[in-house]
Amino acid sequence: MSMSQVATTNRLTPLNRQQITARLHSCPRLPSLSTVNSALRELLAADQSYTAQISEVIRRDPSLTARLLRLVNSVYFGLNVPVNSIEEAVFYLGLRQIRQLAMVTPVIEDFQKMAGNTEFPWREFWRHCIGTAIMAREVLSAVRMPNDEADYVAGLVHDVGKIVMAAVFPQHFAEIHRRSSETKAPLQAIEIEVLGMDHAELGGLYLEQHRLPQVMVESARFHHAPERASQHIQIVAAVHVADLLLRHAQIGTSGNYQSVAAEAWFETPAWHLLFPNQTDSAKAIARAGLNRSLERLPMILEGLV
Repeated sequence: MSMSQVATTNRLTPLNRQQITARLHSCPRLPSLSTVNSALRELLAADQSYTAQISEVIRRDPSLTARLLRLVNSVYFGLNVPVNSIEEAVFYLGLRQIRQLAMVTPVIEDFQKMAGNTEFPWREFWRHCIGTAIMAREVLSAVRMPNDEADYVAGLVHDVGKIVMAAVFPQHFAEIHRRSSETKAPLQAIEIEVLGMDHAELGGLYLEQHRLPQVMVESARFHHAPERASQHIQIVAAVHVADLLLRHAQIGTSGNYQSVAAEAWFETPAWHLLFPNQTDSAKAIARAGLNRSLERLPMILEGLV
């Protein structure tokens, strides 16, 4: 450890809950979580949506346009001819993936602004967040839960506490990241030791302060302990399983460097919360489907991040 690291470590002291809560008020809100491209959302939810209308709304958002064209031209689609028009991209992608893009783009942009210049592998972190959202949706599909954009956003923001920590407590965050990467010790234990609160509780507090939906609050606060969720236990359990899947496959990084065994995600209590009365055969089919989705995920993320 360098002399500067020693000095920084010596200056840092854990904070109590009251101090942390007070400091959170300095953290900017995430406007995208309240209104995720409302015009596009209404079009995508309509009984009849026309490609031209959807394309026109997308055209007004340069970031969404760039992400749309990057995704459709990625190796995941394997098209022989480059797609340069929004109308063609909409045709190839379909409404489900456009809906996901519409949610991802503003949220990730807000996350990037909040994180600022704090040193951390942020691009890999965005891959983890988006990948967890996609896989949580796949887990919920396996248990026959209907699609709901709130579920997807809940997966997207599950680690928001880490971004808040980087924005409001940058020195604590840097020390936590250093210890985590060097020791591979349990991340939450390091966070509590250094800051006085872990990222899950911090994220829940932040979302609660801004009066965001309870499904987001519970996803952030309980994604490591879904059995503690009171209102959205299945969604939080799906986010937990998805998080383990991403960490096991080493797709992106969550900042938690502890290894995850291959069987961890389907041996976790969350898996049994999702499949309480399913036969072993049904569970095996679900596992196989999720493994296939996990194999495809890196190609999808190449076009998104």
